[in-house]
Amino acid sequence: MKHIKFLAMWFFGATVILSSCKKDEDVDDTTPPVTPPGTVVVSSNITSNTTWTAGTIYQLAGRITVAAGATLTIEPGTIIKGEAGTGANATALLVARGGKLNANGTATAPIIFTSVADELDYADMAAGNFASPNLESTVNGLWGGVIILGKAPISASNDVGDVSEVQIEGIPTSDSNGLYGGNDAADNSGTIRYISIRHGGTNIGSGNEINGLTLGGVGNGTIIENVEVVGNQDDGIEWFGGSVNVSNAVVFNCGDDGIDTDQAWSGSLSNVVVIGAIGHSFELDGPEGTASAGHTISNGSIKASYDGRVCVDLINVDNNSIVALSNLFFTDIEGTQDINNVTAAGVTFDNIQFNVPADSLQNHVNGAIPTGVSAGTTPQATISSLGWTWTAQSGAMSGF
Repeated sequence: MKHIKFLAMWFFGATVILSSCKKDEDVDDTTPPVTPPGTVVVSSNITSNTTWTAGTIYQLAGRITVAAGATLTIEPGTIIKGEAGTGANATALLVARGGKLNANGTATAPIIFTSVADELDYADMAAGNFASPNLESTVNGLWGGVIILGKAPISASNDVGDVSEVQIEGIPTSDSNGLYGGNDAADNSGTIRYISIRHGGTNIGSGNEINGLTLGGVGNGTIIENVEVVGNQDDGIEWFGGSVNVSNAVVFNCGDDGIDTDQAWSGSLSNVVVIGAIGHSFELDGPEGTASAGHTISNGSIKASYDGRVCVDLINVDNNSIVALSNLFFTDIEGTQDINNVTAAGVTFDNIQFNVPADSLQNHVNGAIPTGVSAGTTPQATISSLGWTWTAQSGAMSGF
């Protein structure tokens, strides 16, 4: 029966590939990417309930939107690969307001979002090898990323005043599916568990790239647990308002900030690992409108430098940031990496440990050392729950 299933997938994949290649030739003269048997090229938005099954590689041929009223279900162990593309042609999976993504992987069968350049296949998955066999974890910008948008409140404004909805960065304003924000804090965009997003963050404009995972106005009816971002050109995970809670998150070798928060996100992030970020390990911005809300980040282990990659600083906040930080451990600290703006009234620190000699702690705090920040050597993230990740398999979590 197993052989019969494979032949059926090959026939179906080949049929889709032929029609897709013809469509690409009609659009321009570029050579379409190679699509092996067993691949389904996805070139149209998802407007009705759809399931992607393990054993088939789904190839995103552009910006694919899960439209309002539709649910995309992705089976455990499924591989999704994005084609190359920049600017308005950047490939991404976008979940619009009112759409849902139910991507429930498992620790032994995670769902992998990657590039068509990645040779990862189902034989690797079956063997428990979830890393790319041909791309280093630092390779980035080969496709876009995953963008989820919802109807939860945000704090944003324009020249006129407060606005309740805005267009997410990375999506042209001509595409109304890029709008996010609203007044439903309990909005539900689906369930996401055990997914890994890698080699993304393609340029969409000058100095503007797509994050590995973008969460715009996502409500707390959405479940997000066990998420990894590897080798993204921009931020690992970025929140734009909303109220969604995220747990068990790993960001490895991203080209900008590890964790970025904006527009008064009011949820929580717990059990987080950041390794090899080039920008800030944490960039935690304040509200952009008059609406104010804060979030919490707890139980994290962070390497401020890794394999020659050194982040700009450890924690970067605005004067109006509102965030409670607790049980965070920073190690491999170099030079003048520090917490900036420690006098921000809305930022609190509880058991923030820097793995440096006590007499050099002041070198890593821009201002008076706040209560709750000290020298220490105790990792805070629970690493045992993150063993499924490429980051763990690479050995980068050693020392945690």
